[in-house]
Amino acid sequence: MSSSIRKSINSDALTRLAQAIAVAVSATLAGCSSHAPQPEATHTPNVAARAKQKPIWLSEKPSPQIPQDVWERMRQGFQLQDNVGVNPRIEQQRLWFASNPSFLENAGERGSLYIHYIVERLEERNMPLELALLPVIESAYNPMAYSRANAVGLWQFIPSTGRYFNLRQTRFYDGRRDITASTTAAMDYLTRLHDMFNGDWLLALAAYNAGEGTVSRAIERNEKLGLPTDYWNLPLPAETQAYVPKLLALSQVVLAPEAYGVNLNPIANEPYFQVVEINQRMDLSKVAAVANIDEDELFQLNPAFKQRTTIDGPQHLLVPTSKAQLLTTSLQTMRPEELISKKPLKPVFEGSDSTAVASAKRSYRVKRGDNLGSIAKANNVDVKDLQRWNKLSGKNLKPGQTLVMQDTSKRSAGRINTVVAANAKTKSPDKKPQSKYKVQQGDSLYIVAKRFNVEMQHLKRWNPRVGQALKPGQMLTVSNPH
Repeated sequence: MSSSIRKSINSDALTRLAQAIAVAVSATLAGCSSHAPQPEATHTPNVAARAKQKPIWLSEKPSPQIPQDVWERMRQGFQLQDNVGVNPRIEQQRLWFASNPSFLENAGERGSLYIHYIVERLEERNMPLELALLPVIESAYNPMAYSRANAVGLWQFIPSTGRYFNLRQTRFYDGRRDITASTTAAMDYLTRLHDMFNGDWLLALAAYNAGEGTVSRAIERNEKLGLPTDYWNLPLPAETQAYVPKLLALSQVVLAPEAYGVNLNPIANEPYFQVVEINQRMDLSKVAAVANIDEDELFQLNPAFKQRTTIDGPQHLLVPTSKAQLLTTSLQTMRPEELISKKPLKPVFEGSDSTAVASAKRSYRVKRGDNLGSIAKANNVDVKDLQRWNKLSGKNLKPGQTLVMQDTSKRSAGRINTVVAANAKTKSPDKKPQSKYKVQQGDSLYIVAKRFNVEMQHLKRWNPRVGQALKPGQMLTVSNPH
């Protein structure tokens, strides 16, 4: 056998021997690892083996905490603050809110019945939650608000726009005051404007205030002149130029109320009211008694029923969530006549607008020899107002002609007179010092009691001669806030 063949055989034998040894060692190591704990590895980890293990912390994300306060929920849904930057028009409005903290605080108290509902409806449509503050600007969250332009309700619909969005208006019912119906109409209108102006919310808000025609004409003008067509550069009416900055400034105050000296009382992030179906005419006073609901609070939830009876309106009532089941059960056992009052129907409130001007209407039939000057003087109004209310270009009148007039007296700012009576007789039964409060337009016993954090029964006891329907200018005795 040649030496080359012998070397080849030896080489093959050595290779097979090495392979056999490697297999044996591997088997031994595998057996040891399955029966005995291994010391800490000093070699490179087995990456493939580790990749099969799925760490829990990578797949589980902590669920976001649900806000307990609806103000916080609102802040989390703000969408209009991006790219606002430093803007003097916004700063001017923000300064006003910071200088008048009671405006937002009082509007928040009135709105505490409705804000949660509005926030939920906005979230369902993925609309900016800043829009939940629009009723603060429009009506100070007073569902009975009434403007000089005959705009009504939380969202301030004028008659024609209200009818366009299916808000029926009769002697007994005004859908513009209906909390749920008007909210749906407002969101439908805002959505339509948002689409009309190519997804620009600022233009949509401007159109909500001034009308889509006004904004469209301003855009066309700027286009012809080669000027920018965004909201900030449009030649709009003064009120509209302040309208959007007002909402943006208000949103910024809500983002950080403490920074502006505003005390926003928490509002529970839960439904305040529930819808209860009805199938007959009912008087709200009877319903309130049956379900142990304060009558004024029930009317704050159902202000569209102008005479506190469910005529011409939807076949349901809004009632506090805690009383819904009691009312539903009671209605099943009561006779129809038990829910109708025998008192004659009459209006229970006058209109009021959010700028603190009472606008209660009355009429006057022109007599022979009358003129605008004598009528204005006799009714303590201005001739120019008389012409504006009746769309008169001149001063000529005809006997038998009916003129519409409004009460233009300024309502009180409604601030508390801090003079505490020195006489012990002015003390309440619980010995708290008392003050006088001048009733504002749109106030009710419920609102006043809530504002001063007192019980309705105490407020009624302190003011035994005051009925359920308050009148602007009335003086109420109230306990000083704690």
